[in-house]
Amino acid sequence: MREVAFIKQNKDKWQDFEKRIFSSKKSNPDDLASLYIHLINDLSYAQTYYPKSKTILYLNNLAAKSFQKIYKTKKEDKNGLIQFFKTDVPLLVHQYRNYLAYAFLFFIAFVLIGVLSAANDHTFIRLILGDHYVNMTLENIEKGDPMAVYKGGSNWGSHIGITINNLRVGLLSYIYGVFAGLGTVYILFLNSIMVGAFQYMFYEQGVFWESVRGIWIHGSMEIFAMVIEAMAGLILGASILFPGTYSRYNSLKQGVKNSLKIVISTFPFTLAAGFLEGYVTRYSNIMPNWMSVGIILITLSAISYYYLIYPRIVYQKMQKELKASLLK
Repeated sequence: MREVAFIKQNKDKWQDFEKRIFSSKKSNPDDLASLYIHLINDLSYAQTYYPKSKTILYLNNLAAKSFQKIYKTKKEDKNGLIQFFKTDVPLLVHQYRNYLAYAFLFFIAFVLIGVLSAANDHTFIRLILGDHYVNMTLENIEKGDPMAVYKGGSNWGSHIGITINNLRVGLLSYIYGVFAGLGTVYILFLNSIMVGAFQYMFYEQGVFWESVRGIWIHGSMEIFAMVIEAMAGLILGASILFPGTYSRYNSLKQGVKNSLKIVISTFPFTLAAGFLEGYVTRYSNIMPNWMSVGIILITLSAISYYYLIYPRIVYQKMQKELKASLLK
C-alpha cells in the first residue's frame, strides 16, 4: 500500500484518537485500549514500509500521549502527590528525553565557553562575577578559606534567601521559553558561563579541589535542576514552534501542561540544595574529604537517578502492565 493511501485510510481514526487524548473528559479505558492496539499496529506497519516517513514521528508522539492517558485512566494512585512524582513526571521526562539531551549539551557548551573565555581574558571573570565578588573571594583565598563566602549570615537566613533566588531563576528560565525557547537558552547561557568562569577562577588560584568539595555539596542538585528547568523551557518553546498536526493552541496547551509538571518536580531538589548551601557548605573546610565527597556523590546520584534512569524504568514497567492488561 502506498503511504498516501495508508494515511488516507487511517487519518480519521488517528484524529479521533487525538481528540480523546486532549479531551478533559474521561474516556472509556477499554475503548482507548482498543484504539491503542490499532495505533501500535499502524506504527509497526509504518516503520516497516515507510522507515523514513514523518508519519512514524507523528504516530510515535501520539502513541506516547495515548499511553499516558490509558494508564492514568486504568490505574490512579490514591495519593495524587505520590502519583505525580512516582509516575507522571518520570513518564514525561522519558517522553521528552531529547530535550533533556539538548539542555545538557547547551549547558556543557556554555560552561566550556566560560572556562575558555576566563583562561584567555583575565578581565572576563570580573566582567561576569563583578569586581566586589572577585576581590572578596581572592581575599578569602589569601586567608586560607576559599569558601568563606558561604559563611556569611545565619543558616536559616542563607537557606531561605538562596532557595528563593534559585526558584526565581528556575521559573524565569522556564517562562522565557515562551519566546520560542530562545529566552531559556539565554538564561542558561548566562548561568552556565558564570559556572565556568567561577570554577576557573579557583583553578587559576590553585584551590580548585577546595572549591569542588565545597561548592558542589549543594551545586550538584542546584545545577542539575537548572538544566531540567531549561529542558522544560525548551519543551514550552517547541510546543509553539512545532505544533505538528495539532493546532498551535492545542500544542501550546499541552506543552504548558507537561513542561510545568517537569518544572514543579525540580522544586524539592532546589529546596534541598538551598538547605545544603545554607547549613552544610559553610562547614566544608573542616569536613574530612570522605564526608564532603560522599555528600556530593549522594546528591548527584539521587537527582541523576530520578531524571536519567528512573524514567526509563517506569516507562518499561508501564508498557509491560499495559500490554498485559490489553491481552486479558
